[in-house]
Amino acid sequence: MTVQDAHAEHARSAADGRTRDAVVRLLLERGPTTAATLADQLHLSGPGVRRHLDALCAEGTVSTREAPASGKRGRPARQFLLTTSGRTRAGRGEHGPADLAVAALRRLGAAAGDEAVRAFARDRALAMVGAHREHIESGADRADRAQRLAGALTAEGYAASSRSATTRGAGEQLCQHHCPVADVAAEFPQLCEAEAEVFAEVLGTHVQRLATIARGDAACTTHVPAQRADTTARSSAVTTGGAPEDQGRQVV
Repeated sequence: MTVQDAHAEHARSAADGRTRDAVVRLLLERGPTTAATLADQLHLSGPGVRRHLDALCAEGTVSTREAPASGKRGRPARQFLLTTSGRTRAGRGEHGPADLAVAALRRLGAAAGDEAVRAFARDRALAMVGAHREHIESGADRADRAQRLAGALTAEGYAASSRSATTRGAGEQLCQHHCPVADVAAEFPQLCEAEAEVFAEVLGTHVQRLATIARGDAACTTHVPAQRADTTARSSAVTTGGAPEDQGRQVV
């Protein structure tokens, strides 16, 4: 599977997940409901909503039963309802860890200011790569360090990869195909900024953030410039926006 295929699959999976969360929330609000009613409420086709219901039934989130007799002729309708684990999932969706983290950071910002939020974000980013830092920094060159950083991020749950940029000799593209804190980072971009700063430090060069899941992109993409044969990395700075060859488009 190519990187582009992986991104497309991730986007499809994310869209399916959001739709299934919507199905779960609607079943929580309405109780046992027919597929036709769910399709109407969610503006989905009949086959489309049944595909999601089949997946939710297979994972044990939803079960089925016959609808109460209506007096009409024909095959009795089937109703879908949440199982115990489905109700637990719905509860997490309403007031889950992300909501708690957002509330905590809001409180921190109100009590101690934006600088405290940035300091927290940096501490978190440092902790994320801390156990892997020596391994990353011992890479043979910048491309090798980017590969090692991708491996470290994958170990931390970010499903990361690194590959050469589309323009030959332009450097590396570091892609995080999953972000466990995307919902929090949507309100607190300091989390993304701190990650990029720490990436720059361990890679020994400035980096450019091209895209983030928190902003609605398919992946978090960071451009790592190529290492020149006649220079060594002596600084760690971060810029935002696309690399010159990538302006106006996302490269993952």
